[in-house]
Amino acid sequence: MEKYKDFLGLGIAGNFALHLAQAGELEDFKEIITADEAAPKGMFPFYLPKRVEIAKEILNTYPLSSSKIKLPNQHLNVQAEPEVGLICTLEYTNNKLSKITPTHFGAYNDCSIRVAGASKISDKKNWGENSKGLSENLIAIDKFSECGIMDNYSICSFLKRDDEFHAYGEDVELIGYSYFYEKLLEWIIEQINTQKDFGPLEPLSEYISICQNPTKAIISIGATRYTHYGETTFLKNGDEVFIILYNNTLFSPKSILESIKNNNCDLSNMSILRQKVFS
Repeated sequence: MEKYKDFLGLGIAGNFALHLAQAGELEDFKEIITADEAAPKGMFPFYLPKRVEIAKEILNTYPLSSSKIKLPNQHLNVQAEPEVGLICTLEYTNNKLSKITPTHFGAYNDCSIRVAGASKISDKKNWGENSKGLSENLIAIDKFSECGIMDNYSICSFLKRDDEFHAYGEDVELIGYSYFYEKLLEWIIEQINTQKDFGPLEPLSEYISICQNPTKAIISIGATRYTHYGETTFLKNGDEVFIILYNNTLFSPKSILESIKNNNCDLSNMSILRQKVFS
């Protein structure tokens, strides 16, 4: 998982209905006003490929792993966040982001600390190595628009604890994201170019300029809703997290769980992230 060390790492907050409330983060965004009620609340960095003096130093620590999650040393509550990660190319005009082209998508874990009073979203997102997750098997995007491959994909997730599997996130279609496809890309470009250092948000365009305008990025597009079990269960040593993106024209939620239990997965039609939790 070292191949993304030169990539910019960004995430989106509030791009799936009800997730922020489940995560106890609505209060963090009370001062953030969006033109569209359904719009995401903002973006955050989880990894900067170059040193940025005005950003937290921890953001220079490469956090991605395809096999494990390391819990923070402190006694903090941590939840997995099942979502979609996009591998993107970035283009700039006059030092401003002007185009984003998603090339691949995969299962992503925006694992997060649940703590009240954090000054920035990123304070909860990167606490060191092995604090994030991205699947090794990514799926090529034919076109990031309607009638493309992603129309037929869903996301589900499970937590294995004491040899029992529990549904952690709801099983939902990717097209259930509040902002998706062209609408999402337009919003990301505008947000990156205009987002200020305000409340839980950070000045992303300044960070990116200091990083010399990276041409590659991983963008996680927002966590989906939890099941009641996921909403009320924090990770502990020995757990295993499974996040699966799958072709819903070929598989059902029940068949996905069986394939995970039997370790017999069709990787040509799925992206699977499996992470062992340790402290």
